[in-house]
Amino acid sequence: MSKVLVETSARHLHVTKEHFEILFGAGAELTPKKDLSQPGQYACAERVTVVGPKKELPGVSILGPFRKETQIELSASDARSIGIKAPVRQSGEVAGSGACKLVGPCGEVELNEGVIVAKRHIHMTKADAAEMGIVDNQIVNVKIESADRSLVFGDVVVRVSDSYALAMHIDTDESNAAGCAGEVYGEIIK
Repeated sequence: MSKVLVETSARHLHVTKEHFEILFGAGAELTPKKDLSQPGQYACAERVTVVGPKKELPGVSILGPFRKETQIELSASDARSIGIKAPVRQSGEVAGSGACKLVGPCGEVELNEGVIVAKRHIHMTKADAAEMGIVDNQIVNVKIESADRSLVFGDVVVRVSDSYALAMHIDTDESNAAGCAGEVYGEIIK
């Protein structure tokens, strides 16, 4: 039996340095606030408003470090509520994805694409993968037991790299559906 820590990934965005400086001013730098479970990743003090055709989501967290492309990760409920059609994609696959406007204290950025609903996924090292008999980009199921809402998540992609730490990431819609609260572990089913 292969167990994995299940973490809820709330709405957030990854940003390029260029877009960050438009939003927060020339020469502005990310301000790390809290380290995340994945090595080198952190939540920043800076927040932005994500604007869609229907309404906006204020106070959306930025995660560091800077990225090559700006990417906004929302739950399907978030995207629908602000009027954005956001496809389910792996991180970094933003071509043809949803459009929005980002508003910061110093400026705005109009994005023609970049809004996704992150595909549920597991990060693991090569050693973890070898021990579990799993390969990069393999699709697995994960069973989560909870008091009232146990379920099996299908279509979970496994991403293997030695720059990762073992953890499964689901969005808030998925977390609520499974009744996740506190420290939660899932069982990988191949």
